[in-house]
Amino acid sequence: MSLIPVSDLVRRLHERGARSVALQFPAGLARQAPQVAASLRDAGFLVVVSGDPCYGACDLALDALAYADVLVHFGHAPVEERPDVIYEPVRFDFDVSVLAEALPLLRAHRIGLVTTVQHVHLVDAMTAFLREHGIEAVVAPGDGRTPLPGQVLGCNFTAARATGADEILFVGTGVFHPVGIQLATGARVVALDPYTREVQEVDASRLVRRRAAVMEKAQGAASFGIIVSTKSGQQRPGLARRLVALSDRAFLVAMREVSPGELLDLGFGAYVNTACPRLAYDDQSRFPVPVLTPPEFEILCGARAWDDYTIDEYLSP
Repeated sequence: MSLIPVSDLVRRLHERGARSVALQFPAGLARQAPQVAASLRDAGFLVVVSGDPCYGACDLALDALAYADVLVHFGHAPVEERPDVIYEPVRFDFDVSVLAEALPLLRAHRIGLVTTVQHVHLVDAMTAFLREHGIEAVVAPGDGRTPLPGQVLGCNFTAARATGADEILFVGTGVFHPVGIQLATGARVVALDPYTREVQEVDASRLVRRRAAVMEKAQGAASFGIIVSTKSGQQRPGLARRLVALSDRAFLVAMREVSPGELLDLGFGAYVNTACPRLAYDDQSRFPVPVLTPPEFEILCGARAWDDYTIDEYLSP
């Protein structure tokens, strides 16, 4: 059974006068591709499905537009507006009473509330539930990269920082987002998985210790490749050039897919990643050499103090 209704999408495609459509799904939704493609074909569209990996709305399958009038990107809110791209966020529901599991860990009567794009439609209901239990939940807007109130990405925690709260409740799956929130804000962070009902206070120190070990290993590298992405939503060329200027051992490396094999073939002793910030954190064990974040390279070069260690974020200009 498809999780993705297409009736509204069909209307919007007709409004644009589209006759052919390319579909792009992230890994968690990719198995919906046959059903969605069939529904759109039955509605009269020529359909092509992108088979390339997709890591987010920053990773649009623009090459597929060679075969279609419009690209439909499923599962994420926009990080860049394009006239030939339609973004179709996919909602995942849960009973907001699950927030009761987090109440014993919350210390403050005023907290920040954040979640991921799949659950932002429940923010008002979550806020009302917390209010009924004596807690004021502050929901802040994000920025251009996180356009929905209360929305955070793995590369952008503006909505958490903008709450101004000393304590933040993150509702969603996984630990990377809440760890990033803790590092980005300095606040106390409680994370609730609404499906497993697991709740925990986040401790980012383990990640920082792991990253310190990577930095120590990179210290003696004879050369650094400063990776600049060619993906439209991951490009930070200004940052990459600024990092290159910090060391005469650093060189720009333009890449689309940052893979272990490519890094090994290029032969740099270490790399600094200005593409998707999560690559350095999530995939370090897969890489053959150290891959640093921009703040970590700044620390190595003496341009930033260790006490100013922070998580890498992709912030809107």
